[in-house]
Amino acid sequence: MQLAQTGQALGASYRFGERVGSGAVGEVWTVTSTDGRTLAAKVLRPEHADDPSLVERFVRERSVLLALQDSHIVTVRDMVVEGERLAIVMDYVAGGSLRDMVKEAGPLAPEDAVKVAAEIFDALAFAHSRGVTHRDIKPDNVLLARPWSERETGDVRVSDFGISDVVGEKIRQTTGLIGTPQYMPPELISQGRSGPSGDIYSAGVLLYELLAGRTPFAGPGTDFSIAYRHVSARPPRIPVDDTLWDILDQLLSKDPASRPTAPEAASTLRRLAPNLAGSRPIARAEAPEDFDDVERPATVVRGAFTDDELAAFAAAPPPGVDAVLPDLGQAGSATIARPMPRREMRRPAEERPQEKDATATPFWRTRKALLLAGGAVLLIVAMVVGFVLLSPATQQAAPTPPGQQLSAQLQDPALPTGLTISRSAAYEPSSGQVRLTVSYAAQKAPLAGEFLEVIPGLSDGESCPAVTWNGGTVSRNQASITGVDVACGWKLSGVEIPAGGSVQLTAKVPVAPADQKAMDAWLRAASGATTAATQDPAVKGTAYPVQRLKGVEVRTPARVVTPSPLKITLVPVWAGGADELNPLYVSPASGKPSQMLSAVTGGEKGVRFADGCGGSLAVDSSGLTVTALQITPQCTVRASVGNFTELQSPPFGITSRENSGG
Repeated sequence: MQLAQTGQALGASYRFGERVGSGAVGEVWTVTSTDGRTLAAKVLRPEHADDPSLVERFVRERSVLLALQDSHIVTVRDMVVEGERLAIVMDYVAGGSLRDMVKEAGPLAPEDAVKVAAEIFDALAFAHSRGVTHRDIKPDNVLLARPWSERETGDVRVSDFGISDVVGEKIRQTTGLIGTPQYMPPELISQGRSGPSGDIYSAGVLLYELLAGRTPFAGPGTDFSIAYRHVSARPPRIPVDDTLWDILDQLLSKDPASRPTAPEAASTLRRLAPNLAGSRPIARAEAPEDFDDVERPATVVRGAFTDDELAAFAAAPPPGVDAVLPDLGQAGSATIARPMPRREMRRPAEERPQEKDATATPFWRTRKALLLAGGAVLLIVAMVVGFVLLSPATQQAAPTPPGQQLSAQLQDPALPTGLTISRSAAYEPSSGQVRLTVSYAAQKAPLAGEFLEVIPGLSDGESCPAVTWNGGTVSRNQASITGVDVACGWKLSGVEIPAGGSVQLTAKVPVAPADQKAMDAWLRAASGATTAATQDPAVKGTAYPVQRLKGVEVRTPARVVTPSPLKITLVPVWAGGADELNPLYVSPASGKPSQMLSAVTGGEKGVRFADGCGGSLAVDSSGLTVTALQITPQCTVRASVGNFTELQSPPFGITSRENSGG
């Protein structure tokens, strides 16, 4: 295959610029599109292009990757199949990677590290909600929109989504694994597969690295040795806030089911960030000489010892060990699991005390006797495990005793506006009430205005509880005013969430769940009813825009004369469709911004327009007024509106005044 060269064509729409990087999958080049935009192209290596099945997967994944558009994900613009060349064309992100930043800046302040990680989890949350797993999260694949010294909230961009799926099968056939050893989740190493929870683990490793300046299991040994530590060792403790360490410990859990989801991780880190303000970066951590082993399953095999050896062990056990003959039952294929304690590192032979003559060593001091001692401990564990496993399968957990405290937590998927809602509830028997905490978190853009919360009774048909809210301006939702017709709805007014921040509201609800199952069901009902009400396509009007807005359309006249300002209308899209009667914004602007715009972007500062036709448009310094400059039959204008990025108008023409009538 011909190597890429500067100025060479890539397909019909791009030309190569400069090579800006390379990796195991391919080379990254800047490319210029026919409309003048600078983009990036990842050109896959020749050995990938020679595989017909990979080309088929490449084409099959195209629609998935092109649809993966989120403010924290590097947007894929095109996929080029040209002879023996395969390339993925994506946005060019100029601020460098987290790898570059970590090398230059070293460990980050804890507040900065968790804010960066929260935006990475935002990207993962969006991708996972679309059924896409990254499988290779690491600092090299996290880019910044601008240099770290000029950073702003929302600058994080995760790249290379889907590339592991495109080339992964061939890599697995040749190496058995795909990923980077420093960041591999343990289940990928032990079982050969991982899913979304594997991305959570890798992002946890990345957060650890941002805090410590090194990954948790870096150290001597081969790549496989480093990878296997993810399975066998505990991450070394670093001197950070206990709450932050607890979060890291959850992200790095060996059990995928014990890790939080991406939305949960993002929300938790955002709530923690303000508490870390002022904390200084820790010193770069050095790799330990040894790692603490985790407790992991081991097995004892029947037939390892004779009956005489077992009897001798019972007659003369090691000191401090209760001699109980392990009863392994009938011979068969069953195994017994026990925790394996941490291995003791043996000293070199010259450093160990001289051993006595083996013929004078009592049996109980031999290695086999010590293994027998382990068997005694094993029996105790086996009895407990056996009791649990042999209990009737149909037996169900007993309900929570009356009067016991209950708690539940639930987090909704992130909304298109960048809003994430998490709810936690705690029942106090002494008060007979549930204390409900609602947390609102924002991503790239500040969010404000009115929010809807539906708080139902414990069961269908039960009357709405008399909720007592603490803080904020709260009133009953009135369908005649908001257009949202829902029972048990509350309107929370004046909520203001800073970009990248969160706020909480609390309420006391006079309901008394009978058990944990009822508590969980009630919290799910509250979340589900709120979502159903705000996403009802039958609802008209502009109430609760932060929760209801699904998209923004950019509208322009079909033709504009030059030179003159271009009229641009930003049209809100609700669940029921585009709302042309209530525009978000019109440029050139006159008067105050709409309340909707202020709610979802913080006002005009959250709106920016850009030329989409290679110099035919001029955008003023504010980014809000666009002027047609050059005659062209087809042009577009691009826009960014708060959390809605990469918006683009339908094509329009620019003509002169002389031929505008034609």
